[in-house]
Amino acid sequence: MTSNGSSHYTARSPTDSTATPTSDTFTPPFLSSARSRRTSPITKTYHQSSTLFLTRRLPEALTTLQPLITPRYDDDGQILEPAPVAKASRTTRIKVWSLYLTILNAVVEMEPDEGKDAFGAQEWRTLCGKVRDGAVWEEVVRNGYHGAEGDVDSDVVINLATLLLAHARDQVLNQKRLESYLATCNSPNLDVAHRLGGGHETPRASHRYMSPARGAVSGAATPRDLNARVKILELYTLHVLLRNNEWEYAREFISVSSVLDEERREAFLQALESLQEEQQEAERREEEERERRREELRRGAEEARRLREENEKLERRRRELEKAGGGSEVDYGIEDAPIRGATPAPPRGGPNNNTRSALSRPGKKAKAPPAAAPPTLSERATAAVRRFQAVIDQLGATLQANPMLTARLLAFVLGLVLVLAKQNVRERIRRIIAGSWTKVKATAGMGARVILLAVGAGVAYRIQNKNKLKHLIALSQPLVVVSGE
Repeated sequence: MTSNGSSHYTARSPTDSTATPTSDTFTPPFLSSARSRRTSPITKTYHQSSTLFLTRRLPEALTTLQPLITPRYDDDGQILEPAPVAKASRTTRIKVWSLYLTILNAVVEMEPDEGKDAFGAQEWRTLCGKVRDGAVWEEVVRNGYHGAEGDVDSDVVINLATLLLAHARDQVLNQKRLESYLATCNSPNLDVAHRLGGGHETPRASHRYMSPARGAVSGAATPRDLNARVKILELYTLHVLLRNNEWEYAREFISVSSVLDEERREAFLQALESLQEEQQEAERREEEERERRREELRRGAEEARRLREENEKLERRRRELEKAGGGSEVDYGIEDAPIRGATPAPPRGGPNNNTRSALSRPGKKAKAPPAAAPPTLSERATAAVRRFQAVIDQLGATLQANPMLTARLLAFVLGLVLVLAKQNVRERIRRIIAGSWTKVKATAGMGARVILLAVGAGVAYRIQNKNKLKHLIALSQPLVVVSGE
């Protein structure tokens, strides 16, 4: 069972044989054979489920293991019979729960499509939610240990904490569960001689229900259980608390813990200091990365503002050039020249006449400002070149600010080239152009013929009118002569 970054621990293998309790060594032969007969169906089911799990048949493995960890209920929801795993030996109980947690870990690590195909959408979401919400811890305590959280085997607690550390949405529930376990479980008792000599249970454990397989042997009364307790403390102080950002509390807990000796306490504190330095270094790198991104955004904004200002400047220059090149009009004026054929009136002498003439023509005294000279050919050519350069600059700025436009243009050109590369397409286009050109020529010919007909009709009409006019003039000449005589 792997964890996400913070924890480097793996769950114990379901077939781990190192979990054999000390009490089995001193069990009488008849009790040992009776217990073997009683637990043989559980062991058989466990091996079947373990084999299915190793062949990656997770739905069958989980279905095979479910009867061992599920109690029987009546119609009112009351437990009629506890789960078989609750009555098994400590070794079998640890193996069964470890296998169950390992299967859940594999289910959660499945891809969504794979999990839905294997279990069904609803069942797969239920299993994943049980792990991510931490409900699996309550299930283990209720079905395997009759609700007594302090009686949970330390190996099972380690696997539960590691599972939640890897897949839970947050570590708040994991912290509460570990604190509850550490507060309710028995303190380590290394007095092996007292235990072998039939020592009584501690007062704290006597008032609470104990699992049948535990008997008088406390799960925290052996050196092996002491090592498991140290492992639980390591998970709690160096992983769970740190994920909840409780560094000072972890340091205080390590300093006052009675389970750790001086050497282990010093190692825990050094590891805590190293993890804190790593986190600070990671935060510093993240802050540098955020600062770098902000700097890139700022530079991008400045570049966009600079391009916008350049575009506005180019637009103003273009408008000024348009006003300077085509907006001015030249007033050539009209000279006061005498009309051809008109007889000028003789001047009337006298000062009054001169004064009236001067007042009636004020333009002779107040001359208008000289009109602007028309631009020369070189100036017009320069203005055209500047305007073309401004258009090119503006087009380049637009393409630089919007690279997608360039990509679309290139895609269009490439698509056009690919289309024209086909011979049938070229032939079709050539036929269409030829037909269109034929229609244009026919239309132009018809228009020319209509124009010629109209011009001919007009000329004929004018000639006819001219002949009529001459005929009328010829008829009217004798009358004029007679009247002159």
